[in-house]
Amino acid sequence: MTDMRRTLLWGVFLVSLFLIYDAWNRHTGHPSMFAPPPAKRAAAPAAPSSSPTDVPVASGAPAVPVPGANAVPGAASPAASAASQRFDITTDLMKVTLDSVGGDVVRVELLKQVDEFDKTKNVVLLDHSSERLYKAQTGLTPGGLPNHLSPMTVMPGDRALKDGSNELQVRLESAEAGGAKLVKTFTFRRGSHVIGVRHEVVNTATAPISPQLYLQLRRDGNPPPGGSSFYSTFTGPAVYTDASKFQKVDFSDIADRRPNDKPEHDLQADNGWVGMVQHYFASAWLLGASGDEKRQREFYTRKLDGNEYVVGMIVPLGEVAPGTSKAIDTRLFVGPQEEAQLEKIAPGLELVKDYGVLTILAKPLFWLLSEMHKILGNWGWAIVALVVLLKIAFYWLNASAYRSMAKMKAIGPKVQDLRERFKDKPQQMQQEMMRIYREEKVNPLGGCLPILVQMPFFIALYWVLLSSVEMRHAPWIGWITDLSAKDPYFILPILMTVTSMIQVALGAKPPDPVQARMMWLMPLAFSVMFFFFPAGLVLYWLTNNILSIAQQYLINKQMGVAGK
Repeated sequence: MTDMRRTLLWGVFLVSLFLIYDAWNRHTGHPSMFAPPPAKRAAAPAAPSSSPTDVPVASGAPAVPVPGANAVPGAASPAASAASQRFDITTDLMKVTLDSVGGDVVRVELLKQVDEFDKTKNVVLLDHSSERLYKAQTGLTPGGLPNHLSPMTVMPGDRALKDGSNELQVRLESAEAGGAKLVKTFTFRRGSHVIGVRHEVVNTATAPISPQLYLQLRRDGNPPPGGSSFYSTFTGPAVYTDASKFQKVDFSDIADRRPNDKPEHDLQADNGWVGMVQHYFASAWLLGASGDEKRQREFYTRKLDGNEYVVGMIVPLGEVAPGTSKAIDTRLFVGPQEEAQLEKIAPGLELVKDYGVLTILAKPLFWLLSEMHKILGNWGWAIVALVVLLKIAFYWLNASAYRSMAKMKAIGPKVQDLRERFKDKPQQMQQEMMRIYREEKVNPLGGCLPILVQMPFFIALYWVLLSSVEMRHAPWIGWITDLSAKDPYFILPILMTVTSMIQVALGAKPPDPVQARMMWLMPLAFSVMFFFFPAGLVLYWLTNNILSIAQQYLINKQMGVAGK
């Protein structure tokens, strides 16, 4: 058993060192050993064709063509064509830039979210510049109808939400194309990150038409700025349906997909939405005024030229008779992943705040954390209070583990004596050790099993703290002014390392000298990562360590092994 535990500990230690080395490589700008470096965006034609040849078609085929895949606006050009005009719409929460070509949403600045690197600026989520491509597009298909490359006329009106006003509308109209005209009406509301977009199709021809509306989010495959090399979060497209729920789609999976491969997400449904997700923020296209309209739709994801990707859905509008019009309401969400707000916008939208496989535990933990924040008024103290509640809930389970460790510590001298007497007879030594364990009623694994039961809860809490945008720029005390950033003076990581070493000292000393050294080295190795973790995560681990030390010390004292 000792050999098995030694092998297991060595394996954990070596794998940890390997992962730390790989993380350090990525932190210093070197490529990871597990994935190739991200591709750079390729230059594209500066002036795309005004009539793309590959518009989406709702066919149910695995690979769905995407509008403008061969007509990508020049990365360095702020305008899609000579007729392009950009204008800003300002509300209390957002500054939104629209493009007169196609009526694209090409930039969204979140006025209440401070930039990670420059505190004098705000977060810019959507953007179409020389550095980034991330925008929202809509249009009609099949080809020939107004689409996201069609010039549109901007109707006169206000460009900023006035004091005392709760709503602002902006109207854009396309010229006639293919016997139809497309009118987009954008509605901006006070206190909302949701933009209402009403699409009205006017049949100007002498025959009926059956257009389809596509809604898509288009961005480059580069990771967002501000990421960490020591923990990873998902960036990429997402598709939601009632049947399959939240489906993430990696950029790499899209890039590796062959023409006849079926996408990793649902292709059709009468519900659901599409989105682009990154750490703390997201965007999503929703159908209906409430975001949950029952209407048949088709979903698609695709890699475009260069390092660009698109996720979207196609919605049949039915037949439009000559001289008549048909309208459909859609909504575009662009903002932070505030769970309580997302739940109100559309079914399943709160899942963009991705907790992974432990969502079932993470969601109630976040609710409890939020309740603690309502009482204490500080996210740092809310973290401390939540860890205290978890330790209380698992008190008796932890007590069982610590009693087992104390018993192991108490029989430590006997075990050491056996190792000295039978050092040349390993089989007999194992038999004698098992005899002592039976006589003293000690289970060598008794200290591990209760901890394993609790691990899912603490891992879930880890993801809650890592994923919650509420931690961004949230202060705790003194020098900790941002729980989502690393401790600027590394005080919390140093304290966490010290408390980890104290825990080792309080635990039972392994009889094997090599194993004993491993027990001291492992906390040091793991602590390296915590120097680069967000302060909120380190605070959570530090609080847990302190409470564990207190409980373990009291139990050791009760069992008479506190000073051994």
